Amino acid sequence: MSSAADLPADPPRVLLAGDRSSSGKTTIVAGLLSALRGRGLSVQSYKVALDYIDPSYHTGITGRWCRNLDGHLMPEKTIREVYAHAAEGADLAVIEGVRGLYEGYDGDRGSTAQIAKMLKAPVILVVDARSITRSAAALVKGYVDFDPGVDIRGVILNKVGGRRHAEKAISAIRDHAGVEVVGVIPRDESMHLAMRHLGLVPMLEGERRHSGFAERLDKIQKVVEDGLEIDWILEIASEAEPLEPPKPDLYRPNGEGEGVRIGVALDEAFNFYYRDNIELIELSGAEVVPVSPIHDPVLPEVDGLYIGGGYPELYAKELSENRSMIGSIRRAHQDDIPIFAECGGLMYLCEEIDWDGESRSAVGLVPAKTRRGSRRIVSYTEGTFLRECSMGPRGATFLGHEFHHSELVIDHDAPAKVEYAIRLRRGTGIENGMDGIVEGNLVASYNHFHGASYREFPRHFIKCARRARDK
Repeated sequence: MSSAADLPADPPRVLLAGDRSSSGKTTIVAGLLSALRGRGLSVQSYKVALDYIDPSYHTGITGRWCRNLDGHLMPEKTIREVYAHAAEGADLAVIEGVRGLYEGYDGDRGSTAQIAKMLKAPVILVVDARSITRSAAALVKGYVDFDPGVDIRGVILNKVGGRRHAEKAISAIRDHAGVEVVGVIPRDESMHLAMRHLGLVPMLEGERRHSGFAERLDKIQKVVEDGLEIDWILEIASEAEPLEPPKPDLYRPNGEGEGVRIGVALDEAFNFYYRDNIELIELSGAEVVPVSPIHDPVLPEVDGLYIGGGYPELYAKELSENRSMIGSIRRAHQDDIPIFAECGGLMYLCEEIDWDGESRSAVGLVPAKTRRGSRRIVSYTEGTFLRECSMGPRGATFLGHEFHHSELVIDHDAPAKVEYAIRLRRGTGIENGMDGIVEGNLVASYNHFHGASYREFPRHFIKCARRARDK
């Protein structure tokens, strides 16, 4: 693997942004990636903000790991390095935005527009054109004029009712907004990827568990390929202004993890991971060992265990019935092997998962049960470690995020007392702004960490794993 210092010139790039949430950009991007792959192109994709599910589609379609770019959590130099590192060897870079183009955490910060400007990426705006024609021109002109630093080069009209609808909207946008329409996608109910309480069904689960899933993706590819002027989009991408290569900082191999084996839970229930977190473990010299809490009978020989997010509530029966794996995880904890459980992993380590009236026993290392919460939590987080633990030293601060529809029910009168490692300045956490239930070398939290933002992960976790191995 080459370093960031000797990366080749960056490939052509284009960013697809929505005029709002649910504009249909995720489905259109999936179809575009499929069409580009069908042309034999090596396509590197990116997702603005911290999201797991959309990138799972990108990765499955392109065969290259999708990377997240978040202007709130990451400084510009890190954004540029993540972009360049992932783009190595690609023919084209496609960036999918988040929410509406200008929606951010605080003004421009954290927005799709911010990333477009950082990466000097030409923007194609996906407009939900249902029931509007000339109004679409007013909308596009507003987006073009709002921030002259954002280079909006084309429009894709989505959810169009017919030929006459398309013609009127195209003419109005060209005449009044001065932007060309590079694609028209018809209104079609089959142009939806399956949804549930946290959004789309992840790619891995869809492939394994949902009949007709592959056929629906094929249909989306055909509709999008028929509706987009792909050669025009490629021309726009080729006109992106060249970027200066970044100096290497994040992706630097080191020997801190040599000889250490880190188990990573990976199956239908647990598949919410940022590729950068896994790659940073690998760059430390540690070995990443996949493990399935659903299918494997016991843990392999590991020095640390990372149980990421996912949908354990939907696989509670299978997880609960794998008693040998539960026993193996409990023994690993008794042996002081560091365990980090992140959101879905936190749920799995509770005493039981109680979801929609069905209760299943779980691992039982966290003295609480988990259930469906009254609302979905989607938020950036800011926090501080109150004590030394396997995820960081006391006093370490971080920016992260949380994304869940569950809550923990804790019996504070029970003999086992709950202790926390994290106090949040922003975010919900487990209770009263506290997060990161800690017990020995176990940390279980609703907070998600990204190694490009919080540099102690995985560095500190690997150090604890080495210490446990060498005991």
